[in-house]
Amino acid sequence: MNARRVRGVVAALAALALTTLATACGGSETTGTAASAGGGDKLAEVRLGYFPNITHSTALVGIEKGLFAKHLGATKLKTSTFNAGPAAIEAVFSGAVDATYIGPNPAINAWAKSKGKAIKIVAGSASGGVYLVVKPEINGVEDLRGKKIATPQLGNTQDVALRYWLQEKGLKTDTKGGGDVNIVPQENSQTLQTFATGDIDGAWVPEPFASRLVLESKGKILVDERDLWPDKQFVITHLIVRQEFAAQHPETVKQLLEGHVESNAAINADPADAAKTVNSALEKLSGKPLKQEVLDSVFKNITFTNDPIASSLIGSADHAIKIGLLQPVDLNGIYDLNPLNEILKAKGETAVVDK
Repeated sequence: MNARRVRGVVAALAALALTTLATACGGSETTGTAASAGGGDKLAEVRLGYFPNITHSTALVGIEKGLFAKHLGATKLKTSTFNAGPAAIEAVFSGAVDATYIGPNPAINAWAKSKGKAIKIVAGSASGGVYLVVKPEINGVEDLRGKKIATPQLGNTQDVALRYWLQEKGLKTDTKGGGDVNIVPQENSQTLQTFATGDIDGAWVPEPFASRLVLESKGKILVDERDLWPDKQFVITHLIVRQEFAAQHPETVKQLLEGHVESNAAINADPADAAKTVNSALEKLSGKPLKQEVLDSVFKNITFTNDPIASSLIGSADHAIKIGLLQPVDLNGIYDLNPLNEILKAKGETAVVDK
């Protein structure tokens, strides 16, 4: 696999991502025990984590419509929600969850920190939905000199993407907010406020925050990150499982993946209905549904797919190394797509690859 030549991301990612998000880890968790129901692969319950985010719609739709429950049968689905990658990874490491939806860099971080022993990526979930949104007077990359641009966190997926893009354009940055462009890591909810007040000039952010900056604060899109990747595809969310759990309960993992595949199929078959389902779930979880215009914009900007788009994960790791944020680590073996491909083959669909 091409990960041999890339060698991924190292403990520096843990130092950057975990440290900078340590204060943002307060997800609302409901944990349980994956107790055996009596031998074999039978379980009383399986614990699934996800974020109350639009980019985690596969989880939201699968839970709301009972698709995971349908395929799990007698095994109960126990869910936990998280607001940040480090909290979800800590739950994986502690055994509090068996699987979770998560972004690419936290998955790489978990792989690096555990020396390839903790997790496997078993399916893709979502692609796209990330933009550089700026003030209307900014018309090109040269206009960014001396400007303040926000990212969600130092060393996270969007932060790496912005720094690498600027480097490719000949503009320098540093981790202290200096350089030709001043990068300001901050929570996405804070970015909505600082952009509106003029304290920042733009932000490289995922949905729904990108659409909200455009629709609520009259920002404009300078870069659609899809344009920077082959075939306009890059991973924003995928599904990981604990290796120990997968080894002990392969059939349960396959059942979970069957619900995952059906959820993505439902989203793509009827996006309007899926959007309503997701917004209803978000309202239950946070008390704040998205405005209809934001919801419509977001669902047009994200592709929901079972393909983990492995090449983009490897590419992101390579970009992080090139901008000097990360040290190398071997990513070979981070994927186990065999159970997913068995399901896709049975449906007559194209297999996905790990490179």
